[in-house]
Amino acid sequence: MSDEEESPKNPSAEMVFEKRAVSPTGKPEYGDPRTYDPDFKGPVVSRSCTDVVCCMIFLVFIMGYILLGLMAWTNGDARRVTYPTDSQGHFCGQKGTPNENKTVLFYFNLLRCASPSVMINLQCPTTQICVSKCPETFLTYVEMQILYKKNSSYWEYYRQFCKSTAKPAKSLPEVLMDDDCPTAVFPSKPFLQRCFPDFVNKNGTLTVGNRILFEDGSGRMRNVLELREATNGINKILDAREIALKVFEDYATTWYWIIVGLTIAMILSWTFLILLKFIAGCLFWFFVLGVLQVVGYGILYCFQQYTKLQEHPESSLTLYNIGIETNISMYFQLKQTWFILMIILCILEVTIILLLIFLRKRIHLAIVLLKEGSKAIGYIPSTLVYPVLTFILLSICFSYWIVTALFLATSGVPVYKVSAPEGQCVHENETCDPRIFNTTDVPKACPGALCNFAFYGGKSLYHQYISTLHLYNLFVFLWLINFVLALGQCTLAGAFASYYWAMKKPDNIPALPLFKAFGQAVRYHTGSLAFGSLILALIQMFKVILEYLDRRLKSAQNNISKFLKCCLGCCFWCLEKMVKFLNKNAYIMIAIYGKNFCRSARDAFNLLMRNILKVAVTDEVTHFVLLLGKILVSALIGVLAFLLFTEKMPVILGGPTSLNYYWVPLLTVILGSYLVAHGCFSVYATCVETIFLCFCEDLERNDGSAEKPYFITPSLHEILVKKQSVPQKQKE
Repeated sequence: MSDEEESPKNPSAEMVFEKRAVSPTGKPEYGDPRTYDPDFKGPVVSRSCTDVVCCMIFLVFIMGYILLGLMAWTNGDARRVTYPTDSQGHFCGQKGTPNENKTVLFYFNLLRCASPSVMINLQCPTTQICVSKCPETFLTYVEMQILYKKNSSYWEYYRQFCKSTAKPAKSLPEVLMDDDCPTAVFPSKPFLQRCFPDFVNKNGTLTVGNRILFEDGSGRMRNVLELREATNGINKILDAREIALKVFEDYATTWYWIIVGLTIAMILSWTFLILLKFIAGCLFWFFVLGVLQVVGYGILYCFQQYTKLQEHPESSLTLYNIGIETNISMYFQLKQTWFILMIILCILEVTIILLLIFLRKRIHLAIVLLKEGSKAIGYIPSTLVYPVLTFILLSICFSYWIVTALFLATSGVPVYKVSAPEGQCVHENETCDPRIFNTTDVPKACPGALCNFAFYGGKSLYHQYISTLHLYNLFVFLWLINFVLALGQCTLAGAFASYYWAMKKPDNIPALPLFKAFGQAVRYHTGSLAFGSLILALIQMFKVILEYLDRRLKSAQNNISKFLKCCLGCCFWCLEKMVKFLNKNAYIMIAIYGKNFCRSARDAFNLLMRNILKVAVTDEVTHFVLLLGKILVSALIGVLAFLLFTEKMPVILGGPTSLNYYWVPLLTVILGSYLVAHGCFSVYATCVETIFLCFCEDLERNDGSAEKPYFITPSLHEILVKKQSVPQKQKE
């Protein structure tokens, strides 16, 4: 093929373009191509408001969201998450109350917590009181009465685990009837502000206070395994909170280093973006080799750790929670974790190598596109700072959602329900009043039944629709998140479109293009952006509901229902990806022409379909290159964080020590670094996609002549047209 045939001004390239836009019947398949307009000079200046109805609906939802937050703030109480609650609904350890110095919750009969009603009611069917410290020795109520006759100090010790109305002269049946004291106490330690047995594992034998068997105070001998089973009944409820508290402690210890890591990730990302303008080719191969080396180092390290634990199984770690053995510790071993990580990293390494092999012919195109994007960002440097504004807005939305959900969950007054030790009472789960409970017929019909605190609720209209308000909170949160992202995409697209349609760059670029694009998006197109984000939020909401139903009905599922659930999940995933792609291009068209969402989405779709080969070329190359950059940034920061949090970097003094889970801040830094890099590199992605759509418009409007010159640079025009025309000529 001669040089003249490859020239961008060769008519054959334009003929190929025209053929692709016309169906076999002679009618346009995907709309009429754009025609030459001498008055078109870039993004339309004269605009009008679009999708006003959706804008009004969006504002109504925002106002309702604000009212919801105010109602939740008024009715909720965050202390109910922080402090444990006794059987009367009173907080333990709260200042200004009689329980101010009693910070720990004590269970009268912990063995009752093995009842099935624990997981149903999320409460142990035994009396719970606030105490200042946990028991330190074995002692039954009967033994206390015998020793009390010799020394009154035994009652002084025992009474701190009883109600204030308890007396030492009462018989055991009277104590059980009045529910004044526990029948027995045993060595315990505070855990999550609750008294739990002090289990000790010696030579594979589980003991409490060096005992395997003990008396429960009612004349029965119990095994320590029964006590552990009852403890695990509560432990299942508190596992999530236990992990959350430990994670919070780790964050409180390492927050400074996490911020430092994310700051370094942002500086590193900006540095890469600036260097792309000058050494795009070298930087591309630096991305490739850097990612391969970092992933290779991870594979080697994981293999060394796995081999070490395989050769020395006695050094393999298991998880224990202050004497309470979790179920996961029986099956989870650290060497298996290293093996899984090694397999994942190997798959990632092989995938990158294969992609490099198959995309080797597109590397030159990627470099040219990156250089063009670097020019646009160089002329509009404020676009590099815009992700910071997006991050701030997303943080506000996320924080508001978390706080609102917290106060919704703690709204209401204490609600008390009947609980029976064996869970076989006809009045089980009925609402009761602890002040008059002993005078009702329930204790007679169900001996041993108690009226214990269950949860916070109420009978008002607000409390009856708490679940609906939770769904509303989640839905508006998803809508706001997608709206913020849409606003960012539309703003950046408007700024880069003004760069592309400037015939003389940078002289013809309007002043403050980013600020102008942001003002146009907010003033005229809030409804269109809300429309697109609403569609995406509905899909995501359906996915959340589907996942919730799957978890609730997991025990009742069969193979057919599981298969249908997987199919639905796959369909929603594909639908979400497709809508995101269409929305992104629709926002670009909105930024250029100022039309409503549906019109812009249709025009973007038709334009892409008329240039489908160019779409494949652009997406497959530029996104892959930017993905390598994101992986490299997060991997480099992740390696430094791993060396720091595992105390393998003695050069840095004052680093975090005594972490519960070092992988918590490590994963936070890695994920946060990836998100920071994604935010910075997304500017590049939006720039390339905007330039590509503008190029397709340019190719339809103009022919490269003196009367109709192209706005695109000759080098980029040549390579894009060449990649499209050559395969078509080969077919001919």
